[in-house]
Amino acid sequence: MPERRQSKIRVLLCDDHAVVREGTRRLLEEEPDIEVVGEASDGLEAIEKARELSPHVVAMDISMPRMNGIEATKQIKSLNPSIQVLALTAYDDFAYVAGLLENGASGYILKSARADQLVTAIRATAGGDSVLDQSVAREVFSRLARRGATDEAAPASASPGGREPVKPAAGQRVELDALTAKETEVLRLAAKGLSNKQIAADMGVSPRTVQTHLASVFSKLGVASRTEAVVTALKSGILSEDDVGDSSDGS
Repeated sequence: MPERRQSKIRVLLCDDHAVVREGTRRLLEEEPDIEVVGEASDGLEAIEKARELSPHVVAMDISMPRMNGIEATKQIKSLNPSIQVLALTAYDDFAYVAGLLENGASGYILKSARADQLVTAIRATAGGDSVLDQSVAREVFSRLARRGATDEAAPASASPGGREPVKPAAGQRVELDALTAKETEVLRLAAKGLSNKQIAADMGVSPRTVQTHLASVFSKLGVASRTEAVVTALKSGILSEDDVGDSSDGS
């Protein structure tokens, strides 16, 4: 995983409530390494501001007028895949979380979170890390794997409810042998929610080597975060549901 740049983390705040944006701005700007470069009050404005300001991180609300945060996330990632999106939301429903992750978000944090948790999440997102509860991650990834297997077996026209089949990121065609064995193993352990240090210990390598493998994975899959890498690997069949099970068995 690439190291975070030394300049300030540029953040775009997207929420339809001005008081929420104001409070979040004040909180984040107390941090010496974070700069709020803009605000947006709806999804369409979020896309325009992301195009104009090129932030490192977009803190994205889900429920907004004109365009919701899930669709805005999809379009922002299509516009600039290097922009990281962190959902800052009142919702923890699986459908919302899954929708965000499938469309490029690195993770989410609830609006009820403590101030220090939000700051930590912003920094982690800027560095390409997943910001997602481990149990939620396993559930989301497992369901994506099952959906991917179903969609692969059935013709697109047979998708339930007319939903589009699961595919890799827009414009990204991923071959099953795109990753080396070591890169696949790193990604498999990341899918279980293990940290870089835990992955390094499991594989008997240094954390720096894990970072190098992840950087290569990001480049080959055309993604910018661990979450996106796992989602893309599941959609393309590089990882399966067996790869996202509980890591408490000694992984």
